Amino acid sequence: MSEPIRRKALDVIAERLDLAGRRIADVGCGEGGFVRALTGLGAQVIGVECGAEMLERARAAEPAGNERYVEGVGQDLPLPDASADCVVFMNSLHHVPVEHMADALAEAARVLLPGGLVLVNEPIADGPFFQLTRLVEDEEEVRAAALASVRSACAAGLFVEREEVVYLNPVRFDGYEAFATRMGLIDAARKSRVAAGEDVLRARFHELATLRDGFFFFDQPARLTILEKPAS
Repeated sequence: MSEPIRRKALDVIAERLDLAGRRIADVGCGEGGFVRALTGLGAQVIGVECGAEMLERARAAEPAGNERYVEGVGQDLPLPDASADCVVFMNSLHHVPVEHMADALAEAARVLLPGGLVLVNEPIADGPFFQLTRLVEDEEEVRAAALASVRSACAAGLFVEREEVVYLNPVRFDGYEAFATRMGLIDAARKSRVAAGEDVLRARFHELATLRDGFFFFDQPARLTILEKPAS
């Protein structure tokens, strides 16, 4: 089996999908970085986020175009029926409570036009970055549950799987502080654990990262699953 390619998530998606003009909902958009990247490629994007601090940061960032952000959760999207060409879960489906993952995918189907696509990008529980982040919270079980929910949605006929791509996503940080801030934004409990474990986390960060061009990199194995809503 060949080694997975090292590619940014946006490049993997853009190579497979013409984004210009598409109406996209980015569910669990965080600080909005991916919303702005998609907007920069000509998409019409709305970001959905439930975290107050992340939503505030997304709205305060320099806009890339006419993107906008709304507060909401994946299992109850604040979007009209058949209003999107594409729904994206960029490393976010595993953050939906396990008991609501199926609901989140059903909501994605509701807001999609017939023939629309769902892009589920999930980090794989392996590699140096997982070794680091599991010291804050071990997500192996919830990531497995997210993949299982995708498989179940296809088995139930909600979607047809168009393609699955496994690749290495380069995760970049300016330094440990940037990593700690990013981890702490997810919720208050994580922020507290990051602060409490700073000494160990800082040491492991520098041990596991690869320094390139003045930045700290981790190759995060990831799986992109492209699903299509049946046309009828």
